[in-house]
Amino acid sequence: MNVNALLILLAAIVSEVIGTTALKFSDGFSRPVPSMVVVVGYALSFYLMSLCLRDIPLGTAYAIWSGLGTAAIVLIGVLLWKESLDPARVIGIALIIAGVIVLNFLSKPAAA
Repeated sequence: MNVNALLILLAAIVSEVIGTTALKFSDGFSRPVPSMVVVVGYALSFYLMSLCLRDIPLGTAYAIWSGLGTAAIVLIGVLLWKESLDPARVIGIALIIAGVIVLNFLSKPAAA
């Protein structure tokens, strides 16, 4: 995979995680600044995702984007809002990360 495309995908993940974190702070879109961060974060994330799709297959990019984003949000929830991290959540996060590793290093996607 193209390193630049992977960096763009990583930036898309970071933007989505920022937007999702701001969603919690927006209090149902009743707070203007966090609400704007949500909109900008998601818009930037989708734009960056569209750029990385030039070089990364859609299924692989989406699996990485959603998987790593989900794992990051779970960890942010635990750290910022003291959400529980029970064994099922730990196993789920580990499976998500394992899936991303399999897609990146063991899978040979079909040519576009």
